[in-house]
Amino acid sequence: MSHDLVPVGLIGDLRGLIEGARHRAAIAVNQELVLLYWKIGQRIHTELLHEERASYGREIVSTVSRELTALYGRGFSRPNLHRMVQFAAEVPDQQIVSTLSAQLSWSHFTELLLVKEPLARDFYAEICRVERWSVRTLRAKIGGMLYERTALSKKPDELIRQELDALRDEDRLTPDLVFRDPYFLDFLGLRDTYSESDLESAILRELEAFILELGTDFSFVARQKRLVIDGEDFYIDLLFYHRGLRRLIAIELKLDRFKPADKGQIELYLRWLDKNERREGEASPLGLILCAGKRQEMIELLELEATGIHVAEYLTALPPKAVLEAHLRTALNRARQQSPRLLTDDEGEPQ
Repeated sequence: MSHDLVPVGLIGDLRGLIEGARHRAAIAVNQELVLLYWKIGQRIHTELLHEERASYGREIVSTVSRELTALYGRGFSRPNLHRMVQFAAEVPDQQIVSTLSAQLSWSHFTELLLVKEPLARDFYAEICRVERWSVRTLRAKIGGMLYERTALSKKPDELIRQELDALRDEDRLTPDLVFRDPYFLDFLGLRDTYSESDLESAILRELEAFILELGTDFSFVARQKRLVIDGEDFYIDLLFYHRGLRRLIAIELKLDRFKPADKGQIELYLRWLDKNERREGEASPLGLILCAGKRQEMIELLELEATGIHVAEYLTALPPKAVLEAHLRTALNRARQQSPRLLTDDEGEPQ
C-alpha cells in the first residue's frame, strides 16, 4: 500500500497508543521496584529488631547482599540494602510508599533519605510528587533549602503536619506551601547596579528558571498588566496564575527595602483583580512583593498575610551556604517563638 493511502491521523493515533502503553508500563515497573525495595528493607529491619548487636546487623546485611547479588545481579549491594532498611524504618506506611511511587523513582527516594528532619522530608516528597520534579531538580531544591524558605516551615509542627497530610490526601495546596522567602534569582545574571525594568526584563528572559524557583504550578499571564482606576493608569509588574491554588498572583518588584506604602499599592491591585479579572471557581488573588530587604517587625504589625499579601526578599547572588543556613534558622526560630501556642483546656499552659 502506498504511504499516501494511509488514513490521515492513523500513525499519530497508533503512536499515541504505543507511547501511552509504554508510559503506563514504566510506571507499573517503577512502583513494583520501589515496593519491592521497601518490603526487602522492612523484612531485614524486622529481623534486626530481634538482635541488639551492631555486629550482627552488619553481618546479616553483608551476607544478604552476597546471596542476592549472586542470584539476581546488581541492585543488592550492601549500601543499597542499608538504604532499603532505612527506607522501611523512616517511611513505615506502605500506602504512602505506594502513592508516592506512582511519581517518584527509587533514585528520588535515595535523595529524600538524606533529609534527616521528617517534616522536611515529607514536604520534599509531596511537592516532588505534585510538581513532578526530576531527581536533579529534587537534589537542587534540597540543596537550596527550599523547605526552610517556605512560610510552612515557620509554623508549629502540628500545623505543618496537618497541611502536609491535606496535600497528600487531597492534593490541597495552601499559600504557605507555595510562597518562599528568600527567592533565589542568581540565574538572572544581574550585577551591581540595575533598575526595576532590568530586573523585570531579566526575569522574562529567564522565565523558565524563574517559574522553577517560584514553583511549577505558576503560569505566566502578563507583564506590566494595565489597570484603569478613576481614569488613571496603573501597572502590575508581573501577573501569574497558580493552578493548584486557582488564584491570580500579582508580583511587584522593589529594588529597595519593603515600605508600608507598598502594601497600599498592591492591595489596590488585588482589589481590582478580584473585581475585574477573577473568574468563577477561582479564589481571591494574592500578592507577592519581591524586595531587596524587609524589617520583620514592620511586616508583623501590618498583618499582611491576613490580606493575602506576601513579602519576600530576593537574592541575585547566593551567599555561602553557612550564611544562608544561619539566616534561615534565625528567621525560623523567630517565627516559631511568635506563633500562637496550643493551650490545654485546664491549665492554659503551652503543650
